[in-house]
Amino acid sequence: MIPNYHDVFCQRLKQARLAKGLSQKKLGIAAGIDEFVASTRINRYEKGVHEASTETVPRLANVLEVPLAYFYTADNALAEMMLLFMALTAEERVSVFALLRNRAEQCS
Repeated sequence: MIPNYHDVFCQRLKQARLAKGLSQKKLGIAAGIDEFVASTRINRYEKGVHEASTETVPRLANVLEVPLAYFYTADNALAEMMLLFMALTAEERVSVFALLRNRAEQCS
């Protein structure tokens, strides 16, 4: 079954916002949405009533400190791996890549 990426986006947006401890209004304002509609707009994105524009989604990702792809991966384990990877230092990321490449070569 092909995932509904609109639903995935709604779920991931809410998860990331709650994990960051932001209200809908604070997230909206930080992402450049007018303060008078910020809460309503984020609520509608999370509920799936409206879709965030291609200009807004990267701003939301930036504020929430998540990779853009996080919003669209239907695989929960992969979404968590993205967040864990982003929390690593550059040196730790290189080590993780080396480990993964080594493992992939062993499986080939």
